Amino acid sequence: MKREAFKMFLKPGFEDEYQRRHAALWPEMKKLLKESGVSDYSIFWDKETNILFAVQKVEGDKGSQDQGDNPIVQRWWDYMADIMEVNPDNSPVSIPLPELFYLE
Repeated sequence: MKREAFKMFLKPGFEDEYQRRHAALWPEMKKLLKESGVSDYSIFWDKETNILFAVQKVEGDKGSQDQGDNPIVQRWWDYMADIMEVNPDNSPVSIPLPELFYLE
């Protein structure tokens, strides 16, 4: 199992909406993530920069940001596009972060 971390960008003023949408994460999205090997997934928010920092464990080839070929993920991207910085296909701008230190 590997750990992946990445950052994304929340548009100013949408902090509560972002949290509300994730609190009501679609059951089919949860199922997809779990079935594809994503677990222990957390997203943190830096209030000063509106940067979202995400970390997850991945068993298999695809983390949450590698699932863009799935229609459920595409719908989620469309749903979130109004409150995040996105690419032309509505995928979130997501920058992988290399791990430099880990203490278990």
